[in-house]
Amino acid sequence: MTRVLVKEKIAESGIELLRRDFEVDYLPDMSREEMLRRIGEYEALIVRSATKVDAEVIRAAERLKVIGRAGVGVDNIDVEAATKRGIMVINAPQSNIISAAEQTMALLLAMCRNIPDAVNSLRNRCWERKRFEGVELYQKVMGIVGLGRIGTLVAQRCLAFGMRVIAYDPYISEEKARRLGVELVSSLDELLAQSDFISVHLPKTPETYHLISDGEFAKMKDGVRILNVARGGIIDEDALYRALESGKVAGAALDVFENEPATECPLVVHPRVIATPHLGASTQEAQDRAGFMIAEQVAAALKGEFVSNVVNLPVPAEVDETVRLFVPLAEKLGLLLTHLVEGHVDEIELEYLGELANHETGVLTVATLKGFFEKIVFEPVNYVNAPLFAKEKGIAVRETKSEQTRDYVNLIMVRGRRDESEVAVGGTLVGLSNAERFVHVYEYDIDLGPSRYMAFFRYADVPGMIGKIGTILGNNNINIAHMQVGRKKIGGEAVMGINVDVPIPEEVMEEIRRVPKVRDGKFIQLW
Repeated sequence: MTRVLVKEKIAESGIELLRRDFEVDYLPDMSREEMLRRIGEYEALIVRSATKVDAEVIRAAERLKVIGRAGVGVDNIDVEAATKRGIMVINAPQSNIISAAEQTMALLLAMCRNIPDAVNSLRNRCWERKRFEGVELYQKVMGIVGLGRIGTLVAQRCLAFGMRVIAYDPYISEEKARRLGVELVSSLDELLAQSDFISVHLPKTPETYHLISDGEFAKMKDGVRILNVARGGIIDEDALYRALESGKVAGAALDVFENEPATECPLVVHPRVIATPHLGASTQEAQDRAGFMIAEQVAAALKGEFVSNVVNLPVPAEVDETVRLFVPLAEKLGLLLTHLVEGHVDEIELEYLGELANHETGVLTVATLKGFFEKIVFEPVNYVNAPLFAKEKGIAVRETKSEQTRDYVNLIMVRGRRDESEVAVGGTLVGLSNAERFVHVYEYDIDLGPSRYMAFFRYADVPGMIGKIGTILGNNNINIAHMQVGRKKIGGEAVMGINVDVPIPEEVMEEIRRVPKVRDGKFIQLW
């Protein structure tokens, strides 16, 4: 009989569901040593966040078909190692969004009315009504940074309190914001300047790390109050401490920290900070929901049924081999487009040229969307939910095909459009090894292989520009592995694409952008 190991506590209803069809061992106290010894007996493994399912565990799991994570994140699972072994990794991304939104509101209200300090004061037999005078939410401005699923739920609840809600999310359409009753602002600076309260609801990425630091605090209203129930590290904790000490920030409510457990973080004992130990998903309902949802998904996977929340969902087996070869490239084109468009697009058009036009290319469209959303949403993106994110964010997606292509046997062009502007990227496979190439960036033809670290610069096509950019990189010990330049005419505008060996720090990118005749520059980390 198929065997399932439930290694951490999940809802009893989930265990009962699994026991209808499978032999279930519920062993939350099993040691790592015992798990390594016995994991080869099981077809499925269910964990939460405490169990590390690394390459060593996966190597020992000879019969394992599916790993279920009862929650959102899969940081404790070596997804790459599981994928190489053909093991499906599943999570429960919708299980805690209500709880996270309600935790945000709980902290917001507690901060406004000084609830924790007032409770402690009264427990010490003090009656200090004047000391704990609070502020109302009514008619105040709530600024939400990141209008995804949790941000949307917070916005709805703030509107119910009579707040004016503004939001900054460059990937959300104005139409969607309007339907929610939320005012979409065009920049983070605009949100910072208007808001009485600021709540952060973003994934943690290289782009969002320390998104709010000293410079951003300086742009806020005096007496602003700030919340983070998203990810530690989005708010620079040292900068927040300085802003609290100066009085610029009147209060902060934090559920997440850059380093957890955060028992030594100075913020947790600051008199104007309410801090909780990462409780966003810690409700009975969220925990039960996560356990039952993951049990349902694991059961479906073991029975060969449809599973919606597969983190490492492979390309369907029935996809034509010609198309299958282009799937990784399509994902990279979507990711490249995300970096270049700088925000929301109203439409993504995918054009398939050459022999590809004779095949069913739907999976390539989904792969492109997967790449596009990978860095801008909380949940892991897969081939099932990527089109849903497009619909959710109000992005129209369409395909066009033509057998005619000028320079390549096959070509994928991806265009992101907003208002009257358009950004295009294109790619193909070349040679017997089917090497991936980016062959179109912005409006220029180019020929550059994808790499982990890349950068693109647009500048006036005048003598010396390549040397100036290269000198700045060299002075900062950044080696250029490959470089390509594209232009339409002599003396016009040109684009330079480079592969580099290490990340380019933002201060180096800013130094290049300040070079006369440089229009802009983008550093990109593809994986």
